[in-house]
Amino acid sequence: MADRVTVIGWDGSPLTAAARSALSAATLVAGAAHHLALPEVPPRAERIRLGSVDLAARRIAGHRGTAVVLADGDPGFFGVVRTLRDPRHGLEVEVVPAVSSVAAAFARAGMPWDDARVVVAHTRTLRRAVNVCRAHPKVAVLTSPGAGPAELALMLDGVHRTFVICEALGTEREQVTVLTSDKAADLGWRDPNVVLSIGGSGPTPAAGGWLMGPDPGPVRGWGLAPGAYEEPAPAAPRTGETPVLRAAQLARLGPRVGDLVWDIGTGSGAFAAEAARFGAAVIAVDLDPDACGRAEAAARRFGVQLQAVAGRAPHVLERLPEPDVVRVGGGGAEVVAACADRRPERIVTHAGTRDEAEAVGAALAAGGYTVECVLLQSVDLDPAAWSERDRSVAFLIAGRRPAP
Repeated sequence: MADRVTVIGWDGSPLTAAARSALSAATLVAGAAHHLALPEVPPRAERIRLGSVDLAARRIAGHRGTAVVLADGDPGFFGVVRTLRDPRHGLEVEVVPAVSSVAAAFARAGMPWDDARVVVAHTRTLRRAVNVCRAHPKVAVLTSPGAGPAELALMLDGVHRTFVICEALGTEREQVTVLTSDKAADLGWRDPNVVLSIGGSGPTPAAGGWLMGPDPGPVRGWGLAPGAYEEPAPAAPRTGETPVLRAAQLARLGPRVGDLVWDIGTGSGAFAAEAARFGAAVIAVDLDPDACGRAEAAARRFGVQLQAVAGRAPHVLERLPEPDVVRVGGGGAEVVAACADRRPERIVTHAGTRDEAEAVGAALAAGGYTVECVLLQSVDLDPAAWSERDRSVAFLIAGRRPAP
């Protein structure tokens, strides 16, 4: 087993004394081609071209001597340190850090980044990375071949962002390009690169923030009264939009960061805005353009982002990107069946009668979903006289796709 493993981060600047000392004593050096070409690498050391970090860790574990692993940026930030420290390999790891590529990218852009989201885009996580760019105004994307600026731009179709694309940071080939996202798909980009996705509305963090990433904001709770989303508040909640029903729908869908939520028949936009507050990307769909406007206004009031699409379901759904979870606020069994064909993980809707609920449940079951149905009744009381002000009864129908 290797006597010692030192992981050295490299950001293009001259190596520190600690890094040079570790390299001079190395009998095995692992890294990318540009790392292995550094003049400080001992000529007699065994060299491993770093592809799979897990395979490299196995070879290092079987090496008798002193090993060094070279990595771009900070190797502890979405880097090789996590894999090397896996207990399966039994390696003792020391780290010589460097400036992370995310910090360097924001520095090149002259922007603070304590309020940014940071995601890694591989071919298997690209869609979720794009959803984060849809949902948040400042995102750093650590890209990879097949999941780079062009792929991000293509999948952001319909959502405008400004891209700051930083290629080969810290090297002689470094280049920083600023352009709108719709232009990025037409150009070729060198690896490695970092993409900063900037744009859309969001709360402006106060000076001296206290939390890495977006601030949770001043609003507490969900399933809020309609007046929280509309100004002026409606006299009564629209059909199927009571706070109790909305809270139950949110609980069953569980929207989260990296998800794409469809809110079909968005109505007031309250559900869409609340789903976005969980960090999910949201597309609010409604036949009524005024409803789309209400959804956009609700999102602005709560400092979140969503995309509003005017059109009639189910036809308008054909051009939307794949959803993770879906709320159907209107359209009945036909729209639910069309959503089930797209295979989201969960679908939730409501019905006013048992016959409607049975039709929706049958459509979900035919699509391969496990069906839950609950009859919800809520009574709004006047606390001054404890008299009834409003009563709402609805069937809540939820479908969950069985795990593969």
